Amino acid sequence: MAFKLLQKWFQLNNWSIRYKFIFHFLLISILPALCIGLLMALTVNRVVEKQVNGNTMQLIDHVNQSLDAHAGNIQNISYFISMNSGIQSFLKEGYPAISGNDEQYELSKFLQSFTTLYSEIAGIMVVGAGGDYFSNEMYAKSSRSLTEESWYAKAVEAKGIFTMIGHPYNRNVTTHANYKDSEVVSVVRAIQDPDTQRTEGVVLIDLKLRVIAETVRDVRLGKTGYLMVINNDGEMIYAPQSSKIGSVDMELLGREPSGMLTHSVNGQELQLIYQKSDFTNWTTVGVFDRRDSAQEIRDINLYLVLFVFIVCMLGIAASYYLSHSISRPILQLSSFMRKVEEGNMSIRIPEEREDEVGMLGRSFNKMLTQIARLLSQVWEEQRLKREAELRSLQAHIQPHFLYNTLDTIQWLARKDGAKEAAEVVEALSKLFRIGLSKGQEVIPLAEEFEHIRSYLKIQKTRYKEKLNYSIEVDDSCADLFVQKLILQPVVENAIYHGIKERRGPGMIAIRAQVSEGMLELVIEDDGAGMTEARLAALRETLEAVTAGAAEDQQPKGAPASYGLRNVQERIRLSFGKPYGIEIDSKEKSGTVVKICHPVIWRKGENAHDAQMEDFNRGR
Repeated sequence: MAFKLLQKWFQLNNWSIRYKFIFHFLLISILPALCIGLLMALTVNRVVEKQVNGNTMQLIDHVNQSLDAHAGNIQNISYFISMNSGIQSFLKEGYPAISGNDEQYELSKFLQSFTTLYSEIAGIMVVGAGGDYFSNEMYAKSSRSLTEESWYAKAVEAKGIFTMIGHPYNRNVTTHANYKDSEVVSVVRAIQDPDTQRTEGVVLIDLKLRVIAETVRDVRLGKTGYLMVINNDGEMIYAPQSSKIGSVDMELLGREPSGMLTHSVNGQELQLIYQKSDFTNWTTVGVFDRRDSAQEIRDINLYLVLFVFIVCMLGIAASYYLSHSISRPILQLSSFMRKVEEGNMSIRIPEEREDEVGMLGRSFNKMLTQIARLLSQVWEEQRLKREAELRSLQAHIQPHFLYNTLDTIQWLARKDGAKEAAEVVEALSKLFRIGLSKGQEVIPLAEEFEHIRSYLKIQKTRYKEKLNYSIEVDDSCADLFVQKLILQPVVENAIYHGIKERRGPGMIAIRAQVSEGMLELVIEDDGAGMTEARLAALRETLEAVTAGAAEDQQPKGAPASYGLRNVQERIRLSFGKPYGIEIDSKEKSGTVVKICHPVIWRKGENAHDAQMEDFNRGR
């Protein structure tokens, strides 16, 4: 016996859910390992990437400083040249001023000294405003004046400021060494008269590209990264042969002097880190593949992935069966509940388990059985009650027998000359004839008003001058249909609780109109009215009827108002909550009752025909 109990306890399906979750949560301690691994990966990646980008920016800054130093030397040389007396004489007077051999030799020696001291200079040329030029290494290709060159115009436009031009493409100047345009970089400076600020000439200096290349090409970014230099127009000054970018759109770099961005080239994501020099207006750009940004990041990520993978595999292997044991019955129970929400009350959960889930399933089955039984009972009770209430108003007497009897009494009264009695009997006869309506629930509005006129005529005979009434029916209501016998209970309340209770004669006004797509029947009297408390209780009674409350569940102290309750219930059961009775009253001032009824036309005129036919069939 003890062995069986022990064996039963060790069956996982018989364990308490609390113990299952305790065991399960112990096993899923792998979650902290996942979180730590993820946080470490994110932190290390961010730190290493930040360090790599910072180091790259420092390298670019050092390169810019070196380039600025070379450009500064060239700028100083341009200043020395422009201040030389021989150059000044040449610019002011042209070749005649240096026609002697000694002057030419001194000037040539002066220019040659710069190319000797600075091997990065490929050539120097001084061009006067009149088109004359002087140089040791450079000369014009054709007779076209050098003052028409674009580089000359840029120097004049800069007004004496040292300007970096870039590669000298398609210019009318060459060198004895026959350098290619892509092998040199040109710089210019206009020489101006200090008094008149007039441009007297331009100094043109070609700088060998190898100076820039030697400064930039030795800088490596990762395995395949490199540096390149572009001018202010996005033109490539220097780029290695393995460059992945042919040119750079300056709008891509933005207006900031430095920064970093990602650029896609031929489907490859490249990281660009750039810094612009304020002196040369050149931008040094570091280019490297994002996948090759830092080997350290990949190594660390690999170790973290291996660690997390091993921990996860151990945790998953240990918790698989347990998680399956817990999740499967809960999911099954959830699935059954969803089916019940969809309206399937006949479904039942298999009672195979003995743990908390099995207990919950058995309770769930019992609950469904009880709900189904109660729903069936309530439905049947409500159906019988509605049928009894709807018939009670019309089934107190035998309509056919009474109608025929009243016709006989009317004929006898007229025969004997009792005119007033005959009129009352005739009105009562119409009252019952319209109430019968051949068993139809929906009748023309005109018949409903004929019914209420007959009723008021009978009451007028009884109350004489005490009761006055008026009936107004809008022309738009001529062809409408309504549920029968919805005015008489309201008018009866107005007479017995309003007109009868006041002093002196009273007035009942009945109006019918269509407003905002709804038929409104208004019964207004100037009788005794109601107190606020009684009005609130009556409204609560009508709303309780709407909610389907039984008669013995009506609010305590509420007025009975059986006729109003019956009308309210019939309209709401037939057409829904937007329709029904609205009441407003003031003590000693009268009461206004508004019946909101859907617009139902005659047969064959619109979509309400089918609805009207359903009601007339005794739905």
